[in-house]
Amino acid sequence: MVKNQQGFTLIEMMIVLLVISVLLIITIPNVTKNNSTINSKGCEAFVRMVEGQVQAYRMDNNGAVPSFAELQGAGYLKEGEASCPNGKAISIDAVNGTVTVAGS
Repeated sequence: MVKNQQGFTLIEMMIVLLVISVLLIITIPNVTKNNSTINSKGCEAFVRMVEGQVQAYRMDNNGAVPSFAELQGAGYLKEGEASCPNGKAISIDAVNGTVTVAGS
């Protein structure tokens, strides 16, 4: 007596591996291509957040323009938050409190 054994054939397994490979080939380049866009958008958002913290500090301290050290010491920013996610440094203008990204 021969039992009816069910399972995947080699051809079916090869087709599944082919489909998975095609999906990986399509998605990986798109993710790596958009990495710089993601970092630049993150930098823009971080600059806006620092601008908001500068304004909050100025309201709380009678218009005084803070430095990064003062913002961190007063709890407006976490320690070490002085650069964008893409590594570019951020500076605060000492005269008017404008936040800018180095190299922009």
